[in-house]
Amino acid sequence: MHDTAPTSTTVAASPSRVARFNGFQEPSELDEATRRQIERRAQILAPTYQLFYRRPLDLASGSGAYLYDVHGTEYLDMYNNIPAVGHCNARVAAAVHAQMLQLNTHTRYLYPSILDYGERLLSTMPAPVDRVVFSNSGSESNDLAVRVAQKHTAAMGIVVTENAYHGSTAVGAAISPVTRAGAPSAEFPWVRTVPAPDPYREGENAAARFAADVGAAIRQLQEDGTGFAGFVADMVLSTDGVVTHPTGLFAPVLELVHAAGGVFVADEVQSGFGRLGEGLWGFARHGIRPDIVTMGKPMGNGFPVSALAGSREVLDTFGREVTYFSTFGGSPVAMAAASAVLDEIEERGLVAHAASMGARLLDGMNELRHLDPAIGDVRGSGLFTAVEYVLDQDTKEPDPRRALEVVARMRDLGVLISNTGLHNNSLKVRPPLVIDESGVDRYLEVFERICRERS
Repeated sequence: MHDTAPTSTTVAASPSRVARFNGFQEPSELDEATRRQIERRAQILAPTYQLFYRRPLDLASGSGAYLYDVHGTEYLDMYNNIPAVGHCNARVAAAVHAQMLQLNTHTRYLYPSILDYGERLLSTMPAPVDRVVFSNSGSESNDLAVRVAQKHTAAMGIVVTENAYHGSTAVGAAISPVTRAGAPSAEFPWVRTVPAPDPYREGENAAARFAADVGAAIRQLQEDGTGFAGFVADMVLSTDGVVTHPTGLFAPVLELVHAAGGVFVADEVQSGFGRLGEGLWGFARHGIRPDIVTMGKPMGNGFPVSALAGSREVLDTFGREVTYFSTFGGSPVAMAAASAVLDEIEERGLVAHAASMGARLLDGMNELRHLDPAIGDVRGSGLFTAVEYVLDQDTKEPDPRRALEVVARMRDLGVLISNTGLHNNSLKVRPPLVIDESGVDRYLEVFERICRERS
């Protein structure tokens, strides 16, 4: 899966796109070196590539929760969860280097590290999840999850949230409406979308409404002859705006999915490996046992490795009828990287650390929210938080311009975040798990400064 789903903070390779995209930065305001790189990208790279921020960063190095540009300027990284155990983590780098010097091959040969890591990973999963398939990216794992669900159920229909992002493969893009920019749903007649729960606006009715909509979507698929294969959801609903509470909102959906003979896929690409501060997996917060769990991004701390874990029963039909092979998925080097990441999480107590640092972060933002009348809601769990901006506190009409202003201002003050949500009006604050108190406090100082500029 890509580093992130598209947001309104991204700008494409063409210099003219910078001005069109966000309305803040004219190409003439960029320094000459930056302008030249952007122009070279436009000449060399396909237009699918994008850049972050009104003044793109020219990065040279990273360490822990910090990134450094070619001029030596330090940036506090409050956005990138791929380096979960820190940019340029020494243990991960050493493990990859040592294994590269010894052996790197594929899974059609025998070597114990894939079994050792597989057992270790599955030991963190609830029954009946007892089998694992390794790939290179979250996109591949989610693609595979849909194919497995469709084979298992002999049906095609998949239900996702209306602004979901699950990957960049053909199947991943089909179940990622956020990437289609308003393209007609008729392009993928086997996909149904439902609005994500919005507790900020719906209150206590959010979970019930969400379940009712999922149920209606399942019935539509059954009635039109498509059939229902499964439900796929990111366990923090990141691109839908970051929905961390109430816990338990997926339990009624799981019941509906199983009653209809479908497969529940928990996408843990963004929420997994301790990010939410309550165990390794986001689904556990909701008290559910999914049929399939997909992983990616932080699994190798930047090394391309991902996984699909599922029950033998669900995987059986696909395994009998389809040969699946990923050349680098589960390679000895991939297993070395993934094992080192788990070592870091366990030995450094990073799940508990995410909980404590997340509480410090969330409490701090809540204490400052009164300084900016555009802040409608502050929410989060562990080190995955969001600040939602609105034009009016009563109508709660989204204010994407304010969110984008804050993202741009943060970047100018040396802090990297992004925005998210159906209307792109929420900040996405998601630092590496290794961030410390000084990093959190630095973020809060900059956040306070920006709030006071508006008050």
